[in-house]
Amino acid sequence: MARIPLARLQLTREKRRLFAALAGIAFAVILMLMQMGFRDALFSSSTLLHERMHCDLVLLSPQYEYIVISKPFTIRRLYQALAFEGVESIAPFYVSMANWKNPETLKEHTILALGIDPQASAFDLPGVAENLQKIELPDRVLFDVKSRREFGPIVEQFRQGHPVFTEVSGRRIEVAGLYELGSSFGANGNIITSDLNFLRLFPNRQRDFIDIGLIRVRPGVDPERVRARMAEALLPDVKVLTRDQFVDLEHKFWEQNSPVGFIFTMGTLMGLVVGTVIVYQILYTDVSDHLKEYATLKAMGYPDLFLFRVVLEEAIILSILGFIPGLLLAHALYRITRNATSLPIDMTIGRVLAVLILTVVMCVGSGALAMRRLKAADPADIF
Repeated sequence: MARIPLARLQLTREKRRLFAALAGIAFAVILMLMQMGFRDALFSSSTLLHERMHCDLVLLSPQYEYIVISKPFTIRRLYQALAFEGVESIAPFYVSMANWKNPETLKEHTILALGIDPQASAFDLPGVAENLQKIELPDRVLFDVKSRREFGPIVEQFRQGHPVFTEVSGRRIEVAGLYELGSSFGANGNIITSDLNFLRLFPNRQRDFIDIGLIRVRPGVDPERVRARMAEALLPDVKVLTRDQFVDLEHKFWEQNSPVGFIFTMGTLMGLVVGTVIVYQILYTDVSDHLKEYATLKAMGYPDLFLFRVVLEEAIILSILGFIPGLLLAHALYRITRNATSLPIDMTIGRVLAVLILTVVMCVGSGALAMRRLKAADPADIF
């Protein structure tokens, strides 16, 4: 004898209630996917530069917070690092926020300026190596093609062959080339120039004080062993990290010291709570409306376990049907956000599976709460 799909029939009997439940679940799915996507984009974008630095070890000031707020230290520590056995090369690195004037609107916007020695290979970024000679000339910079639109149509004009001039921190500069990095929550855009041009943009800065020191070790040498020797020998006005430790330091700042990471985590939890409340209300109402039918089934000898299974089946069906439109809409919102902000926000399989599991747990948990009403289905009391 074929089993009657009782859970499906109860859900489809009230079409409006079903659509309301699916809309609520889809909203919760979208909220969770967007918040988790923003959180991962925060961490990914904050370390885009770190992960493309051409180095094995990094020298930092002990007061370093994150890439935009880095405290300078004497370049002598970097030269001292060159004397350690196993070190192959060093590269000074300057970083600061600058004011970029949109050449069309003449409005100023904050941009991240990076200063490097053109003779040293500091970054492994598309467009940098082939343009290093250009930034050796005075007042020349490379512009990040993934910078946001607020800086003006720089990329379009340059690719059309037009000379691009503007002002950075009050100094007239020319865009000599393009490269690819990406914006972040700390900076909407980036430029790279030579160390000498950087000091021209920031006349109050001293060349002998750098923000980050990049160190490469010889092939076959363990960077951790070199780091340990440096940390023990150098003065405490600098700290030595491997590149992985440098990336972890940036992650730690945005996750623990910045409210942004906490806000996105709370947003994910709020989506879970909202979805749980919506599904609970739907299932509770459904159980209440069919309480006499459940009591009749009990009187016929059906155990509570059978009735509980019906409610759980409803919850699982709702979770799957509500997850699909939520996933599709979130995927579209990811694309819109990526195009509008240039943030590295992508739909990953791990995130999809995580939200799917959370959605099922959310609906099953709501069904478990609604079952308390089912326990009141006593035939003697209802009839």
